[in-house]
Amino acid sequence: MGTNTNAALKAEVIVEEAELFQKRKQVGILGGNFNPVHVAHLVMADQVQQQLGLDKVYLMPTYLPPHIDEKKTIDSKHRLAMLELAISDNHNLAIEPIELFRKGKSYTYDTMKALTQNNPDTDYYFIIGGDMVEYLPKWYKIDELMTLTNFVGIRRPHYGTVTPYPIIWVDVPQMDISSTVIREKIKNGCSTRYLLSDSVIHYIEEKELYVDGF
Repeated sequence: MGTNTNAALKAEVIVEEAELFQKRKQVGILGGNFNPVHVAHLVMADQVQQQLGLDKVYLMPTYLPPHIDEKKTIDSKHRLAMLELAISDNHNLAIEPIELFRKGKSYTYDTMKALTQNNPDTDYYFIIGGDMVEYLPKWYKIDELMTLTNFVGIRRPHYGTVTPYPIIWVDVPQMDISSTVIREKIKNGCSTRYLLSDSVIHYIEEKELYVDGF
């Protein structure tokens, strides 16, 4: 009788563990200043979600990037509002505002540690451009960070894929668009049609953003 009971309990535990594994969420994270968010950001996020079969990809705006050469940026409320407008028609994309809420400099290790602790049922995939892979050894607590998330690298022309770190490589259509170029176009009164979502263009015009280039 005791043996049968133990066997039944073990079988129940195995079933529960299997169900827990099956229920784990697969979530991508695309961080950035998004100043402003443009179509290349959206294509990258959408392509990774589709190709890896992730449940969602979250676009995660930084509050202050941890760069030595701090970049000027507009108020985070505007960057967040533009993100909300840009992804409103894609249910596979969402926004992760954790770094805006925390404020201060945004180190990926601190962010991913908090996310994994808050969401123990989720496997994370942190998306970076292929040009950033060579800098991974310089990232804050990179070895610990590698235990918290999977890294997804976007292949880029003229950048190698050899790295001591485990990277999931994804091919995404190359779009030579940058927020810097877009801000410069707006400053000079040039059109940004097809570079930004129409809703984002209207928001920028309404709020008169980037007229000074920043």
